[in-house]
Amino acid sequence: MSAPLIIAVDGPAAAGKGTLARRLAAQLSLPYLDTGLLYRATGRRVLDAGGDPAKPEDATRAAETLQPADLDRGDLRGPAADDAASKVAAISGVRAALLDFQRRFGQARGAVLDGRDIGTVVFPEAPVKLFVTASPEERARRRHAELAARGPAPSLAEVAAEMAARDARDSARDVAPLRPAPDAVLLDTSDLDADAAFSAALRIIESLRSR
Repeated sequence: MSAPLIIAVDGPAAAGKGTLARRLAAQLSLPYLDTGLLYRATGRRVLDAGGDPAKPEDATRAAETLQPADLDRGDLRGPAADDAASKVAAISGVRAALLDFQRRFGQARGAVLDGRDIGTVVFPEAPVKLFVTASPEERARRRHAELAARGPAPSLAEVAAEMAARDARDSARDVAPLRPAPDAVLLDTSDLDADAAFSAALRIIESLRSR
């Protein structure tokens, strides 16, 4: 019996990886997990408790007590959640607490998982690894539009600055820094709409699976 298919979709925020990963999961009849929600929910639990997301004790305690219902919260998006998630994700205790959850999810029936270290840490043996990215300007524009659609939003310049700071923190952290796996296929969506990115990803997957 062949091993369950794991598709790792990594990349920075607002590159389009979440939308793409959900569509791939539906197309290929695979379970889908937005692993970023685990870190967002952990960050929110820290904030709810009046703790500091950058403090290892506070963040690790929140990760170890995370419940599935925490992933269904309605406040896991936006600048505060983004910042808290990036901070807790840099803490080794948090990543250790959440690693088993992600692996169990994928090993059960296969899965499409999107995040920042799926192909490098969670499933380094995944047969399909995509690193989805876009230019900083395009990513900031997309995130600003997303926030504005929900109500009053920070300026485009503020969004761009926050994302640049988060990118720097995610790329420089000691634990599972944001970077493509050596065998990941780069998919730049700067000039692609959702349909074009989806078609390109399917072609990549078909090519990798036929090897």
